[in-house]
Amino acid sequence: MANILVVEDDENMRILLNARLKNRYGVALAKDGAAALARFEKGGIDLVITDVMMPAMDGYTLVELLRSRGETVPVIMLTAKDAMSDKHRGFSAGTDDYMTKPVNFEELVWRIDALLRRSKIANEGRIVIGDVIVDRETYSVKRGEEVVELPSKEFKLLFLLLSYPNKILTKENILDTVWGYCCESEENTVRTHINRLRNKFEGWHEFEIVTMRGIGYKAVIKK
Repeated sequence: MANILVVEDDENMRILLNARLKNRYGVALAKDGAAALARFEKGGIDLVITDVMMPAMDGYTLVELLRSRGETVPVIMLTAKDAMSDKHRGFSAGTDDYMTKPVNFEELVWRIDALLRRSKIANEGRIVIGDVIVDRETYSVKRGEEVVELPSKEFKLLFLLLSYPNKILTKENILDTVWGYCCESEENTVRTHINRLRNKFEGWHEFEIVTMRGIGYKAVIKK
């Protein structure tokens, strides 16, 4: 069972979050950022859900401190602040997801499970899709006795897409994550690498890379 740290200064909201999540996850509670850091030090936390506006230490500062220490734990920010500037600040601080209040708890669980799955993939360094194993240690994709070894950038691109199945990743997202920069003039680089991957995995029924015209790409996992 995954352990989630809920950081919320409103007591009623803490109680409600605990009640909604405790049957599915282990839940630890903290009333502010300082208490959250103290609990985090004890270890065993797989994901953090934090309010933004809190006394003494707000959610932005909490996430920035975690990231500055090299902590990669997934973070979801919950807040009534829904302006684009607030969301930008949250993602710039290092949050992985952002939800506005009032919270839809069914959607919150979906987001928690998605982030936990991606975190598990990142920690294990491999993705398993049916008989296909995508192994970050060897930069290879294996299906039965068939092994396809990929150059670094092609592998990172495939691993990124398969880490977010059915989610559209923009060309800018891909360039920034795989190549470390974002520039419209380099979009042909992404297209070229996508075409190479398609050619190498043509006929594989387990997954498909789909072009979302004018937006980006997504990996579709086939049943």
